Amino acid sequence: MLIENDFRLSAPLADVWEFLQDVPGLAPCLPGAELTGETADGGYTGGVKVSMGPVSLRFTGTARIVESDATARRMVLHAAGSEVRGRGTAEMTVTATLRQAGAGATSMHVAQDLQISGAAAQYGRGMISDVTSVLLGSFTDCIAANAEARSRGGTAVLTRAAPASGFRIGLSAALMALRRVARRFFGPSTRPA
Repeated sequence: MLIENDFRLSAPLADVWEFLQDVPGLAPCLPGAELTGETADGGYTGGVKVSMGPVSLRFTGTARIVESDATARRMVLHAAGSEVRGRGTAEMTVTATLRQAGAGATSMHVAQDLQISGAAAQYGRGMISDVTSVLLGSFTDCIAANAEARSRGGTAVLTRAAPASGFRIGLSAALMALRRVARRFFGPSTRPA
């Protein structure tokens, strides 16, 4: 499934781009993620843990930047892993494209091609999309804080994103779903007159 999100970061484009290239520095920004090592091909091993209500999933696998175009400010990262209890697999290709968004600000378009099987797939496209959006929002806030600190010559100000708590994610995703339903029923009509 393809999931796309757009974010505006209050940090300069060059600093956001530089931070995106630093996978060990970037990993703590993803809620529930940790790196455990490096691979021979320049990739990384690690894991991600996400709790959704009564279900807690922990994936282990690898991640690697497969494309990094500094001119186009486009980066492609591929990650694949399996659930530690054998309850499914996940594979994701994330494409992040950056653009200048005014003085000292950056817009980031993120396209995720996500393939999930097993326990996580039971939630359906809508819930997975909403949960992913919540996680990416936290991820981009962390990137912006770190990139902004770098631009001022300081060190990272936020080294770890908020934990991937099932209640927080579930509540935020439920609110997103309610907004979508409200727009469908109360938004402008798209039926022909």
